[in-house]
Amino acid sequence: MDNRLPLHGYEQAARAAHYIRAHGPAPRVAITLGSGLGQILSMVEARVEIPYRRIPHFPQTTVQGHAGALHLGMWRGVPVALLEGRVHGYEGYHPVAVVFPVRALALAGVQTFIFTCAAGGIAAKARPGSFMVFRDHVRLEGASPLAGVHDPRWGERFVDMTAAYDVELRRAARRAAAWQHAACFEGVYACMPGPAYETPAEIRALKTLGSDAVGMSTVPEVMAARQLGRGVLAIAMIANRAAGLAGRPLSHAEVLRAGRAASHRLAALLDGVVAHLAREQAKGKGATDEFR
Repeated sequence: MDNRLPLHGYEQAARAAHYIRAHGPAPRVAITLGSGLGQILSMVEARVEIPYRRIPHFPQTTVQGHAGALHLGMWRGVPVALLEGRVHGYEGYHPVAVVFPVRALALAGVQTFIFTCAAGGIAAKARPGSFMVFRDHVRLEGASPLAGVHDPRWGERFVDMTAAYDVELRRAARRAAAWQHAACFEGVYACMPGPAYETPAEIRALKTLGSDAVGMSTVPEVMAARQLGRGVLAIAMIANRAAGLAGRPLSHAEVLRAGRAASHRLAALLDGVVAHLAREQAKGKGATDEFR
């Protein structure tokens, strides 16, 4: 047996997908909730909660603010899956395990992935409480979830990331934010390995690279979704100013407080995006071939 083969491969993802489909409506949209953003769950009707530990091969969360449960239900008539928490490489997980939920949900029927996260603001406009819609990213976290023995069932080995973030979904997110008068901008996200926060020197370097915000998640998941040809939207809630810009030490407690404070505004923003997807579903198509 090739010891490079992952423990979270295609067969394991297929078993997880089968379990998910057997316990609720087959999801077409998946939304990953970042630190402190669990209040958004109230938007989902006829919700079925499945702890990650019950789903075959699903990795278990270990970080405060990431509860570790999958919620299936309906949002504006769209069958959705909400992931209450994610796993990170800094928890000791292999990159393939980090993206396992994305791959399992894609096999369960998801065509559009919406990723949310908390981030530190680098650009002047990235103020605490604002939202950044990903336009692009800088990947600095190290190992890739696409590396290793290639399984063509996931898609191409060499994935084009030129337009990783769907233009129509980005536009829908900005419209939803404008409707509720929420501070929102498009920007570039830098993905760092964590769990230590960045140094002021690293933040200066990231700014030079064109980064507007920084965090420790999301990009591996985006890569896996794009390899599968799924539509992607990513939104960062700016929890604080990045290291050296706030004039005080950084803490995870601050990130959780910011997430709770912004949760209702992010819920309204996501509601606007889901409403857009519901309209596309009614027309029988989507901005990135959703629901065909």
